[in-house]
Amino acid sequence: MNAAAQAAIEKAMSLSIWQAPHQAALLGGGITNFNVMLTDQGKRYVVRVGQDIPLHQIMRFNELAVHRAAQEIGVAPAVVHAEPGILVLEFVDGGSLDESAVRNDDMLARIIPMVKRCHSEGMQALRGPVLTFWVFHVLRNYAASLREGGSTYQPMLEPLLQTASQLEQAVGPVQLVLGHNDLLAANVLDDGTRLWLLDWEYGGFNSPLFDLAGLASNNELSEAQECAMLESYFETQLTQQLAHQYHAMKCASLLRETMWSMVSEIHSEIDFDYAVYTEKNLTRFKAALSDFQSM
Repeated sequence: MNAAAQAAIEKAMSLSIWQAPHQAALLGGGITNFNVMLTDQGKRYVVRVGQDIPLHQIMRFNELAVHRAAQEIGVAPAVVHAEPGILVLEFVDGGSLDESAVRNDDMLARIIPMVKRCHSEGMQALRGPVLTFWVFHVLRNYAASLREGGSTYQPMLEPLLQTASQLEQAVGPVQLVLGHNDLLAANVLDDGTRLWLLDWEYGGFNSPLFDLAGLASNNELSEAQECAMLESYFETQLTQQLAHQYHAMKCASLLRETMWSMVSEIHSEIDFDYAVYTEKNLTRFKAALSDFQSM
């Protein structure tokens, strides 16, 4: 365990809300923050420890606002306590999904309605200032950060930004919803009865296409599953125009995950193999882009 992880555990244990905290353990999965599980007076809690990360568009006031909206509609664990850099949640006894679990048709049939509820009902539950997550702004900002940081990926940036501009034009005007904006398999928890969505740090206003594209690209859904997902979500047959917009956003989602990892390679202090993650997502992006360009 590195020093930052140990400091996160000590911070979680020191909160004034506890009577006698014990059994603190670092949970896996966090790659922009630390998640600490602990027990106090017979109940388990998860403490998310992490400061604002403007580089990644992460602002903790925004995470708290969108998490509370998701809590209100029953898809996120209850917030017990919040202070700068700290979010304490009730522990949910369940297992995080992996990519193969998400690809199961029965599981997808449970995930898609939950995502749609977040987009619609979550929007109504929002209170206070909330950010917008526009992937193409994020990509331009990442490119600037990579140049300023002297990244070894600099020769790739101009072609990637040109592609991003073409994808932005292809997406066109969008409807705004409350998006989760980070639909990795590990962010979906199944307690055996219901599903929960965790890690709302990227949450904010966005096109529904971004969450749908992220769900598909992060979990390598088949073409048939993507078509079924879109028709289920929009409750209509898939049109050529919608398919074109969706696949453009899918490419953008994968490019964002790739450039997020590129930036993390030179800025993150969390013990995670970002270089491998970059290569994995760059390969996925290139494959999706090839498919899009052949449509």
